[in-house]
Amino acid sequence: MRIVLALGGNALLARGQALTAENQRENIQKAAASIAAIAREHEIVIVHGNGPQVGLLMEQNSAYQEYSPETTPYPMDVLGSQTCGMVGYMLQQELRNVDPSLAVATLVTQTEVSKDDPAFANPTKFVGPVYTEERAKELMACSDKIFKADGNYFRRVVPSPLPKAIVEKQQVETLLKAGNVVIACGGGGVPVCREGERLEGVECVIDKDLTAELLSETINADLFIILTDGSIFRHYGKPDQAEMKVATPEGLSHFSFPAGSMGPKVDAVCKFVNSGRGKAAIGSLFDLDKILVNEAGTLIQQGEGIEYY
Repeated sequence: MRIVLALGGNALLARGQALTAENQRENIQKAAASIAAIAREHEIVIVHGNGPQVGLLMEQNSAYQEYSPETTPYPMDVLGSQTCGMVGYMLQQELRNVDPSLAVATLVTQTEVSKDDPAFANPTKFVGPVYTEERAKELMACSDKIFKADGNYFRRVVPSPLPKAIVEKQQVETLLKAGNVVIACGGGGVPVCREGERLEGVECVIDKDLTAELLSETINADLFIILTDGSIFRHYGKPDQAEMKVATPEGLSHFSFPAGSMGPKVDAVCKFVNSGRGKAAIGSLFDLDKILVNEAGTLIQQGEGIEYY
């Protein structure tokens, strides 16, 4: 079975943890153990997040520019590609440490977006360090960057356009057919726009789960799994909450899920199931083997209604 796994942030960094290489490696070791257990029997593509990692690189860039003003900060597409290499390196090393027989390859992957996407007219995705309002206004006055209030501080905002195409789709296929576990589209992929025959990097952030869904369609995956904190719940956090075992896009359409957390994930799995290519699931990374046999997490498939545990 061909499976695309979208790893949530908890696979790389637990809430409240310092963003150190040691902490990330410790979490990745746990993730690798779960993934390696199913990689022996299935074709696996891993898509990981990179939000905290890019944020740290942006802060380091900003701090270095204060020391060396002529050294302009690297653009977000370049920073994104850096994190693809860093996180991919740790994942592929720890997967092989769990099972030396596994062949693992990390592919720095470009994801094409459209400059006509409405997201470019209204940047909303917060990235990078926090600033005072005064400093944010100074930065906006001397650059084309946009800053908005985020609580008591100001942060830069960038567009979050929809992914259109996976540029290296053929390379992903080739690596899979050669027997590799493939780590691709890290952070949603390096965002690029097409200018005639040329590809050029753009300053934006692509939703990792939406790119993973597009990749699942592109390579005809049998199963698309978003690995996060757990299953889909009806009325999560309320007295009548209930954990969903099996759901359908039609059944899920009757519920409202938070835009900042479960909402985009539900949208992504429903989109894949509605494409008619296969099934999808949402669940905990550490229940991955049970998710495959519908003993944990929420399985999403075509049909009607919802079944609860």
